[in-house]
Amino acid sequence: MHVFVTGASGHIGLPVVRELLGAGHSVVGLARSDASAEKLVAVGAEALRSTLDDLDALRDTARRADGVIHLAFKHDLALAGGDFMGAVSADLRAVEAIGAALEGSGKPFLNTTGTMILAHSVHGRTGTEEDAGQEGGNPRAASEKLSLLFAKRGVRSSVVRLAPTVHSSLDHHGFIPLLVAAARKNGFVAYVGEGAARWPAVHTLDAANLYRLALESAPAGSHLHAAAEEGVAFRSIAEALGRGLGLPTKSIPAERAGELLGGFLGLIAQLDNPTSSARTRELLGWKPKHAGLLADLAERHYFEIQGP
Repeated sequence: MHVFVTGASGHIGLPVVRELLGAGHSVVGLARSDASAEKLVAVGAEALRSTLDDLDALRDTARRADGVIHLAFKHDLALAGGDFMGAVSADLRAVEAIGAALEGSGKPFLNTTGTMILAHSVHGRTGTEEDAGQEGGNPRAASEKLSLLFAKRGVRSSVVRLAPTVHSSLDHHGFIPLLVAAARKNGFVAYVGEGAARWPAVHTLDAANLYRLALESAPAGSHLHAAAEEGVAFRSIAEALGRGLGLPTKSIPAERAGELLGGFLGLIAQLDNPTSSARTRELLGWKPKHAGLLADLAERHYFEIQGP
């Protein structure tokens, strides 16, 4: 297939591009900077020098591709810029443009959200692929709903929900580096309350493999979970970070989470999100094989990063 990938030069996107190229596919990746374009060309992909806001370019490139993987999201606007809803709105416009371009083609379209989308709708049990997010709980549920509407319009659309910790030595801007930066600033690693909230996790290269498998064979309308581990207790993550940084680990009250961890991260740190990927593994034959989160933290590469 000739595959169009948005977010193609990022921590997850570039491994996805390499995975696709290694399986014999060709790739055109969206690149919003010359540096991003150079990364794509260096691994053997074509670069489309444009942005997520150029809807005409998205439509035209999607129409000419055999399939689309949508990984891009305005994380800088959502986190550093403090405009999460602005980033959500930009994502919805992009999904609409790509889906409309593929309508009636039968081509695959993989959208990306996160397993945390279930934290507001699933309580007291492990979330599954059959569970739906609540738009009132997490605004990104609207992106899932929109992309899967195209499954009824002749598009083989599906959604990959990424674990909040997509970890590896390639991860320089995700939640783990943010936690490392907060710990260095505070002088200790914080967890909220008893630290019982559980986060699913997946190694970057296992996630990349899942995207390829989904592109090739995921049924229209399916939710897929990129979660190699169902849930690692937040306190265990904090303790592993403490060992790696040589810092104490402390419990903090919920009302101080925003202050000590940052507003968005302080909220996420309190969300219990155990998530199963059993259906995904069965459906696609996905077999994660890389290190789990705590083993990856023990390799110490996260502690060589000087902050996000």
